[in-house]
Amino acid sequence: MQIDTLILGAGAAGMMCAAHCAGRTLVIDHARAPGEKIRISGGGRCNFTNLHTAPENFLSANPHFCKSALGRYTQWDFIELVGTHGIAWHEKTLGQLFCDNSAKDIVAMLRAEMTRAGAELWLQTSLAELSHDGAAFRAEIEREGKRHTVTARNIVLATGGKSIPKMGATGLAYDIARQFGLDVTETRAGLVPFTFPDGRFADLAGTALPVRASTGGTSFDEAMLFTHRGLSGPAMLQVSSYWQEGTPVTIDLDPSGTLLETLRTQRSQKGRHNLTTELSRHLPARLIAALPQQLGAATAGNLADQSDAALSNLCEKLRHWHLTPGGTEGYRTAEVTMGGIDTGGIASKTMEARTQPGLYVIGEAMDVTGWLGGYNFQWAWASGVAAGRAITARNAGR
Repeated sequence: MQIDTLILGAGAAGMMCAAHCAGRTLVIDHARAPGEKIRISGGGRCNFTNLHTAPENFLSANPHFCKSALGRYTQWDFIELVGTHGIAWHEKTLGQLFCDNSAKDIVAMLRAEMTRAGAELWLQTSLAELSHDGAAFRAEIEREGKRHTVTARNIVLATGGKSIPKMGATGLAYDIARQFGLDVTETRAGLVPFTFPDGRFADLAGTALPVRASTGGTSFDEAMLFTHRGLSGPAMLQVSSYWQEGTPVTIDLDPSGTLLETLRTQRSQKGRHNLTTELSRHLPARLIAALPQQLGAATAGNLADQSDAALSNLCEKLRHWHLTPGGTEGYRTAEVTMGGIDTGGIASKTMEARTQPGLYVIGEAMDVTGWLGGYNFQWAWASGVAAGRAITARNAGR
């Protein structure tokens, strides 16, 4: 079977790339259905992009690499595409856009765009071997118990990273990259909950509140959730991408910075009120009960009994809670994989490997990782379009 382009992976990036490839294109995936990560994302409604997408929202050894693709295919371009397919959407906090109905609408849209482009999709299909004979790529693929030989001018690595292995995630893209002379940076789980030993927060499991979480000089103001294993919620997932093992995470339980002044005011007006009663207006009751044990913070007595120094000391502890996680939940629950195929070996405008003409890398497989909130999908769309357009131009030039 001879084709122009073989795309490995029918996820967000792979399908978007196929929708922009001219010529005969085949997309293969081991899954039973395409776009599995799309389907489960955003609680089933797919946080498909973010209004505030900018290069600053991405992590990479080369922070400039993502600029070209993001600039050539923006969040506004994808929003326009969603509109042309009649998909209703809404904005949540911090510029996050979700489907009104279902994430399946995005999958159906991508399938329709692939069909329009003439791309073919083979599911429950795996790659057995891949080589290059000097003129073209030769792939041995297995489907329905039969082996097929596919010759292709272009190969696209769109298999993602290692996150959520129960969905079939593997390091296949890294193995192929190394085979063709590309470097792979160290990988780790990103956008992932933290774990703590000895069930430290088990009694607080299910408690959530807004915080400012900081590590490595980066801070996020979002919600934090206590779990039986440790700490989760958007704030924790965000800082996990910046966290280094063995280093602390600082949690500010009073991100607005107004609690001290409020307590002083209430002391003068309602001095007979219990301190915990006033604190309960700002923090969850279960957390307040745990403060003496967790932070060594004194919360007993009435407001009138609290000196300025005592109130300042309490608020200082609430605003600078230093915690060192034992680790993270790893790839099992990670939303993304940090690191990956080194962008130093990839052309930023085309996603083509410098070491092997016709080899393209897109999406999560490479060392570009976005923040939580639709940024990683926007990178999938942008890198997929960049590769698809480059392949179209390459095929036309032959």
